[in-house]
Amino acid sequence: MNLSRRINDIRRAVVWSLTRYIGTKSRPNGTIVRTEVRRVLVTRPNHRLGNLLLISPLLQDIEATFPFARIDLFVKGTLARHLFSEYRSIDTIISLPSKPFIYLPQYILGWIRMLFRRYDLVISAAYHSSSGRLSTKIARARFKTFGDVPAYVKSSYPDHQHNAKHPVYSLRNYLDSAATVSRMTSPIPLLNLRLTTQECERGRRLLRTLVPEARPVISIFTYATRDKCLSRTWWHEMLAALQHRYDTIIEILPAENVSQVDFAVPSFYSRDVREIAAVIANTDVFIGADSGIMHLASAANTPVVGLFAVTDPAVYGPYGNASVAIDTKMASPTHVVAA
Repeated sequence: MNLSRRINDIRRAVVWSLTRYIGTKSRPNGTIVRTEVRRVLVTRPNHRLGNLLLISPLLQDIEATFPFARIDLFVKGTLARHLFSEYRSIDTIISLPSKPFIYLPQYILGWIRMLFRRYDLVISAAYHSSSGRLSTKIARARFKTFGDVPAYVKSSYPDHQHNAKHPVYSLRNYLDSAATVSRMTSPIPLLNLRLTTQECERGRRLLRTLVPEARPVISIFTYATRDKCLSRTWWHEMLAALQHRYDTIIEILPAENVSQVDFAVPSFYSRDVREIAAVIANTDVFIGADSGIMHLASAANTPVVGLFAVTDPAVYGPYGNASVAIDTKMASPTHVVAA
């Protein structure tokens, strides 16, 4: 581990120790009238693709619960505006710079913008986020939920650990205390990018420049950050097992434009995440390690085979659309393909 990463880990640990109990005893202050909630703030001060996509189920639940509400997002970076361009309920996206110490004035201005707005409800989309708890605490609103889930809810819903589902369970539990809000019992929404028909058609045309009209088409993503990235040897064995059973395989390339299979199959490269999602949406199955692109494939409503080596699939695994998570420590590439 390099020095800067170590310093950053220490900084996060210190800040978390100071903020972890903020809002833990928060309860609704009065009753919430569903039709009168017009301004909602969702705080997720993070810039990573996967972490932003994981709030899409929460956004859908807010839309279903408060049909007249307009939603503001408090995030980092510029990606959220592109990811959620088809969420018509979203009004303002307050974006902090992803590198606050380099762009400190812009970072401070982002917090000031948030503080000058008044909301009916503020929701922290990640209970384990220090900045999420802090922003929820200082935001101006009568009703606030910090993302915690009590023990009795955890015992009733074993999937509460999942980072996409946890904030939904937290919000529903918080609203149970407000008599004028009907209890939500519907299944947790899936990740959803809300690709348009035009985007999907463009994705189909792009896919056909790589492979002929054929089924099935398997898309693979061989990259991941740090220890989540499986070795070249593993991926070459995986590719051989896939090619033994399937004729048409394409590789989705990362921003780094690298390949763990050494570009052995037709590949697609783009810096536009919605364009990448549209291509994946036209494939039959996506296979890749835990990464933002894996969550993007889920949000494109494509069946996903998620490969997990170090992270916990109970927290990050793909769900819905017949998706599965596989522990690569327990399964060889041949077994993954057979499954």
